Order: sequence, then structure tokens, then C-alpha cells
Amino acid sequence: MFNLCKRLLHRKIVFGSTVGVALFFMFIGVVCWGAFNTALEVTNDMNFCISCHEMEENVYTEYINTIHYNNRSGVRATCPDCHVPKEWQHMLLRKIFASRELFQKLIGTIDTPEKFNLKRLELAQHVWQSMEQTNSRECRNCHNFNAMDIAFQKSRSGLVHTYAQQRNKTCIDCHKGIAHQLPDGVLPYKGGNDDDHQYYEQQQIDCYQCHEGMPKPNTDDWEL
Repeated sequence: MFNLCKRLLHRKIVFGSTVGVALFFMFIGVVCWGAFNTALEVTNDMNFCISCHEMEENVYTEYINTIHYNNRSGVRATCPDCHVPKEWQHMLLRKIFASRELFQKLIGTIDTPEKFNLKRLELAQHVWQSMEQTNSRECRNCHNFNAMDIAFQKSRSGLVHTYAQQRNKTCIDCHKGIAHQLPDGVLPYKGGNDDDHQYYEQQQIDCYQCHEGMPKPNTDDWEL
């Protein structure tokens, strides 16, 4: 009987210790997970993005003069809306890659406006390439072809958006420089380049659909 009680007591102690340890590590896991998600939220705020003078004195001053900052609808796209994915797995990868930027901050790669402008083209090309690879994923958080009412767009914009998907075009192909100053030598897209003309000619699109003031084709019936 004594041995039986001893074995039962030992089992209770072992079971209790196991449950206690499991609960302890579960608590630690919850705390760590909460801290991790809190850190993600804090770093997904525009105030965090412009907390370093490199961003505040350069791209932020350009951004506040664009339609993404002030517009008639009152919808503001902040830094994370354009540069941080919404999907958790993509967001995590972006945060990991962003750790490299901390090193550049420490060594002062762009800590003056002069240095920043010298690197502007390289930095812009890096962002453009990333957006091309993701099919402008972050742009589509707000702008979706399926939600566009082409009839309310200007004739040229409507035409470009109508055929953009057929031409495998993505947002950043045309909309560079909409939130930040373009690098020297890079011109904003205004529609009607050689590639556009060639494609629209193949589609037999009439000139007047893009160019205001161009005469419409005469469709009168002159049969006798």
C-alpha cells in the first residue's frame, strides 16, 4: 500500500510538473507572439517610417505635395500602404530584408540630401523592380482594375487601363513618380509612346480616342 501511494504521488508530481512547464512555455509563447506582432504594428506606421531624417527630409517632403497625401476623397496612402505588403508572409519577408537598411543608416549612406540625390536613381530602380516582380501588389490594395469605372476616366487613361492587362502592363510601368520626385533623366509616363502607338494601331484604335481635337472618322453613308 505504501509503495502504491508513493507511485501515485510520484505520478501526480510528474504530471503536475509537466502541465506546469507546458503552461509556462505557453505563456512565454503568447507573450513573445504578442510582442512580435506589436513590433510589426509599430513599424507599420508612417511616423516610424519618417523617424529618421533621411526619410523625413527627402521623400516625405516630396510625398506631402502629391495626391496620395491630399486629395478630394480624403483617402491617404501612407508609406506602409505602398511599401509594406498586407499579407503576413510577404510582410515578414519585407521586414527581414528591411534590416539591411539599418546597416546603411549606421554607415550614413544617404544621410545628406546630396548623398540621397546621388543614390536616387538606384533606390528608385530597386523599388520599381520590386513592384514589377509583385505585379504592383501594394498598389492593388486600393486600385483594382475590376473596380474601375472606365467611363469616368479621361479618354487616354481609360484606353490605357482597358488594354493594360492584355499587354501585361502593371501599375508601376506607367505610374512612376506619383509619390516621389523622379530621378534626373527619367521622364513621367504620359501615354502615347512608340510602344503604345504600335499596339493601338494593331488594335485599330482611332486617333481621336486619345488625342482631343482629332476629327472622328466620317461614317456617313454616301451610297447613291
